[in-house]
Amino acid sequence: MALKIWFDGKLVDESEARVSVFDHGLLYGDGVFEGIRFYEGRVFRLQAHIQRLFDSSKAIMLKLPWTQEELCKNTCETIQANGLRDGYVRLLVTRGVGTLGLSPDSCPTPTLIIIAASIQLYPDSDYEVGLKVITCSTRRPTHGSLSPQVKSLNYLNNVMAKVEAVRAGGREGLMLNEQGYVAECTGDNVFTVKNGVIYTPPVSDGGLDGITRGVIFELAAQMEVPIVEKTMTRFDIYTADECFLTGTAAEVIPAVELDHRPIGEGVPGPTTARFIEAYRELVRNSGTSIEAM
Repeated sequence: MALKIWFDGKLVDESEARVSVFDHGLLYGDGVFEGIRFYEGRVFRLQAHIQRLFDSSKAIMLKLPWTQEELCKNTCETIQANGLRDGYVRLLVTRGVGTLGLSPDSCPTPTLIIIAASIQLYPDSDYEVGLKVITCSTRRPTHGSLSPQVKSLNYLNNVMAKVEAVRAGGREGLMLNEQGYVAECTGDNVFTVKNGVIYTPPVSDGGLDGITRGVIFELAAQMEVPIVEKTMTRFDIYTADECFLTGTAAEVIPAVELDHRPIGEGVPGPTTARFIEAYRELVRNSGTSIEAM
């Protein structure tokens, strides 16, 4: 069954969702995106994701002609049109069709695409045994170039880091900033556990201020587990008791090895297991109903 795609104001069959070769999203990666999960007919943290889409757009001077409420409604309509109850939504806004020049002034109207589909980023076995992570030589962009908080369509930095990690035998890649401090992984934020305290790098060190990352802070407060933001090096991960990664698609997943060094006992730890359970319970009992919009 063909997917229904929200494309420039209406739902169309996936075969009809065609982007112009002159769209600056294709030509230059000029645009922004969001990835959102939905569970049992409820979209998790929908408003937060749409707000971040607007923030990314504002940062690159891409004016969106829709309201946040309209994009929330369009997202839910796309999910319903595909008869889905559990899955993943990708929202993309490109600069739109223009000329071959770099200037966005030739692009009068942005292009909106919403795709809803099923997803399983990692198999169940990865959650049971944990991921092996490799440090990448590819660094995160600096705040002086393009803010790491912008979820840009130009994702080549992360793509090349992922390729590097996989070819080195890892399931995920750890990315450092230009100073050599831990920023994040290629698609996830990183957390460690040491002596009962959770640590994670501040977003000022180059990582995305992830929606799932924020949920971990909320859960830690509810579970009375201390959590600290601090600048981290690989040493902090090598010597941690546990490590886990977070992201919209990955949710909460254990990491058990970095650069062929076991983290802790080399198996998923008890604190990680508690947060996986708490996160899964939360996403299945909260969110915006797709029928409510």
